[in-house]
Amino acid sequence: MANTTIEALKGSWDHVDDDNFDEFMKELGVGWAMRMAAKAVKPHLIINENNGKWTIKSESTFKTVSYEFTPGVEFDETTPDGRDVKTTITFEGNKWISTTIDKNGKRSIVTRYVDDNGQHIIEMECGSVKARRWYKRVQ
Repeated sequence: MANTTIEALKGSWDHVDDDNFDEFMKELGVGWAMRMAAKAVKPHLIINENNGKWTIKSESTFKTVSYEFTPGVEFDETTPDGRDVKTTITFEGNKWISTTIDKNGKRSIVTRYVDDNGQHIIEMECGSVKARRWYKRVQ
């Protein structure tokens, strides 16, 4: 059985697939051209922690973004699609829950966890739209 704690999210991950991602981005207000570009890339994620500060980096041929956070502390973030948002990330059990609010008050929730098969699952929700992405650990 795979390690399914928050600590299991640390490391390097390659994108495998997603479900309903375009509809999720559309609900966020992401334009057509940016959505098409985002669908074409297969991001590589790197997650680290050092003395209570976590870093997540998403690398692709299209764009590389990185941010650092302390769990439970709100921070300003510019999303990969260019939106300026306020984000708070909390850890609840084995899940990493990121709550984001944009300048128009639109709220999205992204939940990350490692499932029993050792895959990094990302569940996304905005309004009534739900989507999912999954990643495999890079060995």
